Amino acid sequence: MPAARSAPRAPSAADVLGRVTLVTGKEEFFGERTVGAVRSAVRAHDAEAELSEAAAAELSLATLREMSAPSLFSSTRCVVVRKLEDLPEESVAGLLGYCAAPAEDVALVLVHSGGQKGSGVLTKLRKLGPVTEVKSAELKASEYPSFVINEARSLGARMDQQAATTLVQAVGQDLRSLSAAAHQLTNDFPGETLTEERVKRYFGGRAEAKSFAVADAAFSGRRLEALEELRWALDGGTPAVLITSAFAGGVRGLARFKGARSRSEPDLAREIGVPPWKVRSVRDQARGWSSAALGEAVRAVARADADIKGAASDASYTLERLVLTVTELRER
Repeated sequence: MPAARSAPRAPSAADVLGRVTLVTGKEEFFGERTVGAVRSAVRAHDAEAELSEAAAAELSLATLREMSAPSLFSSTRCVVVRKLEDLPEESVAGLLGYCAAPAEDVALVLVHSGGQKGSGVLTKLRKLGPVTEVKSAELKASEYPSFVINEARSLGARMDQQAATTLVQAVGQDLRSLSAAAHQLTNDFPGETLTEERVKRYFGGRAEAKSFAVADAAFSGRRLEALEELRWALDGGTPAVLITSAFAGGVRGLARFKGARSRSEPDLAREIGVPPWKVRSVRDQARGWSSAALGEAVRAVARADADIKGAASDASYTLERLVLTVTELRER
């Protein structure tokens, strides 16, 4: 199976049964896509196949054998083990032994969430013949339009770079939302080119009032404009988590720009991880930010994101406070 940058070729039962699929990386969307593809291949081969899941922290050789053993209804199984980085040390040898000679009617999927924890186990798994690794690395900001283009292509549609960039600006950098948007456009315009005009008709309306525009206005110090754009975005149904995501991307871009060594815009774009057209606005924003203020902004964005994903009872208040905090930091 190819790297999970876009919709991959659907694996067959022969690709996954009697083998181990190792899913690594931090991008959950790509990881779940791979898990779903393996399950679909198994079910297409045997509609009665048993599907099971376990957390690696609770895995032992005995539980692995139990999950992979034939049931009364089918000998075909698909077993998904999540958070491989939490595998107990005493279970490592047993798992490696199984992966070296997996049961021929079992598709085992091991999901590692990324990071250094558990890297020793990954190194050993990669050396085993029955193991196929599928990487689910996070996308750089400049790669999102290409992701959208590939999604449309996998559905039999064509989309140019400008249309894809406009869709990313309108929807944000949430891969599930972008994939759903590409599916909707493809279904509504079958066999036709997905143009910027069509993207704007469906998702634009006020594309500038989406999450990226709120963050851009705030980091540029335009408080009233940022608050207005925030209200437009929330009233238009933009999820709060996409807005905090846009703020996180904005502050990361500014921090990278501050430490960048490149001079030309194309090189700067690659170094700081933004599309070339975004470099000038990042440069303009950076003039008003000190390193200390950026550090405080990072903490403010992290607090707001945690509140949005946690117990915050009023997302709009949390986001308004974030806008005020960021613009105040820039004024300093």
